[in-house]
Amino acid sequence: MLAPTPVLTPRLLIRLGATPATKEDAIREASQLLVAGGCIDAAYGASMLRRETVANTYLGHGVVIPHGMVDDRHLVRESGLAILQVPDGVAWHDGQIAHLVVAIAAQSDTHITILRRLTRLIQDEARLATLRKTDAKEDIAAALSEDTPVTGSAGPAADLRQRFDWTVDYPTGLHARPASHWVEVARLCPARIQVRHGSEIADAKNLIALLQLGLRCGDEVTISAEGDDEAGALAKVCAAVTSLTAGEKASAKAAEDAAARAAGPVAGWNPSDSPRTIAGIGASPGISIGPIHVLATAEIAVPDEPEPLTTGGDRLHAALATTGGQLRALADDTERRLGKADAGIFRAQGELIADTDLITLACQLMVEGHGVAFAWNAAVERMAGRLSALGNPVLAARAADLRDVGRRVLAQIDPSLKSGHDLPDVPCILIATDLAPSDTAGLDPSRVIGLATAQGGPTSHTAILARTLGIPAMVAGGPTLMALQNHGSAILDGGTGRLYLDPSEADLASARDWRDRQRATAEEEARERALPARTRDGHSVAIGANVNNSEQVPLALDQGAEGVGLMRTEFLFLERGDTPSEDDQYATYRAMLRALEGRPLIVRALDIGGDKQVAHLHLPREENPFLGVRGARLLLRRPDLMEPQLRALYRAARDGIAADAPGGKDAPLSIMFPMITSIPEIATLRGHCERIRAEFDAPALPIGIMIEVPAAAIQADALAKYCDFFSIGTNDLTQYALAIDRQNTELAPEADSLHPAVLRLIRMTCAGAARHERWVGVCGGIAGDPFGASLLAGLGVHELSMTPRDVPAVKARLRASEMGELQALAARACDQEDAAAVRALEGAEA
Repeated sequence: MLAPTPVLTPRLLIRLGATPATKEDAIREASQLLVAGGCIDAAYGASMLRRETVANTYLGHGVVIPHGMVDDRHLVRESGLAILQVPDGVAWHDGQIAHLVVAIAAQSDTHITILRRLTRLIQDEARLATLRKTDAKEDIAAALSEDTPVTGSAGPAADLRQRFDWTVDYPTGLHARPASHWVEVARLCPARIQVRHGSEIADAKNLIALLQLGLRCGDEVTISAEGDDEAGALAKVCAAVTSLTAGEKASAKAAEDAAARAAGPVAGWNPSDSPRTIAGIGASPGISIGPIHVLATAEIAVPDEPEPLTTGGDRLHAALATTGGQLRALADDTERRLGKADAGIFRAQGELIADTDLITLACQLMVEGHGVAFAWNAAVERMAGRLSALGNPVLAARAADLRDVGRRVLAQIDPSLKSGHDLPDVPCILIATDLAPSDTAGLDPSRVIGLATAQGGPTSHTAILARTLGIPAMVAGGPTLMALQNHGSAILDGGTGRLYLDPSEADLASARDWRDRQRATAEEEARERALPARTRDGHSVAIGANVNNSEQVPLALDQGAEGVGLMRTEFLFLERGDTPSEDDQYATYRAMLRALEGRPLIVRALDIGGDKQVAHLHLPREENPFLGVRGARLLLRRPDLMEPQLRALYRAARDGIAADAPGGKDAPLSIMFPMITSIPEIATLRGHCERIRAEFDAPALPIGIMIEVPAAAIQADALAKYCDFFSIGTNDLTQYALAIDRQNTELAPEADSLHPAVLRLIRMTCAGAARHERWVGVCGGIAGDPFGASLLAGLGVHELSMTPRDVPAVKARLRASEMGELQALAARACDQEDAAAVRALEGAEA
């Protein structure tokens, strides 16, 4: 560990509005300030000029740090800083323009503290821009005198003036992607912002410091702010923090589901000849067959070659800038190929290398005399070690991300330190201790047909990327993997997480047959995804997609969706720090109609409360928000939220889409209200809809309700008289029927939507709707599961809406069925004792 840095209170000598003609003039003017202040002998000014002839003192972002030669330190009488503010800039070196000339006269090791403050400051571009133009010396004095609190700082933890208490509700805690969003928002605010957990404090503008808090789901934190517009800054940061909750929970659920699917049994193939087996954890399903190729673990020896701080600083700055550009390009490419969620891995890595503590530590090591490559590598390893030591597997995985991006920077500092992986010319199953996310994203699935790692977990970024790329993968195979010999044949089962070594010809043939049948099934489903979901005896089920915005519509339609069965409008509120206006919402709904070109669009009115909180709405805190003011209950209490949304929807319905667009002018638009429990609620809401419709002379729109609570399902026959359709939210209906908070990780496995009690409520809903000839849809999770979809169709559901990528398989399952079989299957499911018994029926409809 580095020794504690002494507190420095140097004399600050500041001159505003300086206009030096040259770099040399700027240095002379600064040195004269130091002489006049009694900090240096006059001869030290000449030493500063000599330093400039052998090294460039440009630190970055318009900040320069002229200082004397080491041998002339005896000419320093008292530590001090002379700061010239040069608003118009002065040419420094090779096109660099200096705006803040910070001449350093430092005794002993006080220059380390100065450097730490400066390296923090050059990462805050907004503040630097202010300092270049300010007419208040105290602004510059404050920037160069204060230290930002860091994690684990000594002394009692104290909150700043404005504060906000929050319980971490991200299922996997605070990891890199959400933390990078906190930092991004915090850096836009001039105020000082910090996060406290117990006695530990982190700067909210510092990514690694935030991660080192090791925040887990359920931890209590205090976010506080002080300084310019502190109340506004706190509001923005808290809005950013809480707006991520729904997405984090959805991502965690998706990761759990994917990991569960990957770890589940693979039907149809098992080895018969008992080959030697290495067991790990299934990370990406599928079978791959081929030779193995073991990547040797090569430790990079980073030489320690000291050089002047200024040239080392230049090289580090250039390496960080180049790597930042690479990561942005990699994120853009990943988003195009794999999607926004996977691209977020590399955007978060970009925040890691912009971290002020990491850069400061590297600079401190350079000041101590280490070379830039050695200092950077040591800083990365030290920070990564701290993350690994927190005992949190998610943050331990982020330590791997930090090492990955650190390696990229290292290769820019010294290209001879670049590490690479040589692959054979034939497709192979790649064996590695672990792979960095950027390595995984760059894999060619035609060359790497399978991936097995000794380390890692099913929710690591490497596993996520492997699933997205469609490469079968297992993780956590242990050190035995690395002792394998190259070129031996193997079968990798990414579903069960097993690597079968030197299989027999019979097992190879059996595995190939199973793999080929699985591929053929998937390819057939993909080819026929545009066909309707019509059973063999002619019964059709409408298939929609769950989307949030118009950008997601093309993928949904390409996968075979026939419209949008659920547009979640809460994301208009959750993804921004303020309430969208009526015009903002109108533009969004109009864009959706255009994208759908006449296909159905069902818009769910604002559904917040429970697990979806919006900080900027300042809703009252509830002891049990799932049973509180949420959904329609909130809309009826907040006309300022309900009326602009309804007005925007009816305006969009009136204006339709462009007359020359495919599909004509009258695109079908429906509105549904969430969390309905009684007839007075829907009757009142219909009244508001009719009033606003008449105001705009808009067409009448179908009005539906979400069936999410048992009361609505039980009273479906009565509710059906007041609405045009039902849409069952099986996730919430399961939660309320089984009295299991779906966010409770201990009980989550028991919150199964195929529980017979939930299926009976769905059957009751369909029966109630049928009495008034209303149609019923399902937009919950089981709609996207082929077996679940089969049960729902058998129970009488008319429409299913799901994640776009689930559409082909669901449509194929329904086309292969007869309605009589599905009805019989659903009846048997309702008679089972528990969800496990229901799931055991899978395959009975075949």
